[in-house]
Amino acid sequence: MKTSLEIKTHQLKLQLRYKQLIEQAYNFRQTDHALSDISEYKAIKLLNKLNRLKYLNREAPVKRLN
Repeated sequence: MKTSLEIKTHQLKLQLRYKQLIEQAYNFRQTDHALSDISEYKAIKLLNKLNRLKYLNREAPVKRLN
């Protein structure tokens, strides 16, 4: 199983790629609708992967002893 640091590093790489794809989709919107749609689709797939990683890497709540 990957360590928390490896997961966090992977998350940061995916977030950077997600932002690039969203920007690319926005830039293509006026000139090439097909490329815009493809970039947006890839970004949505990456966002889904990011959400799954976020779920896996969530911190367990700390129980308090009274």
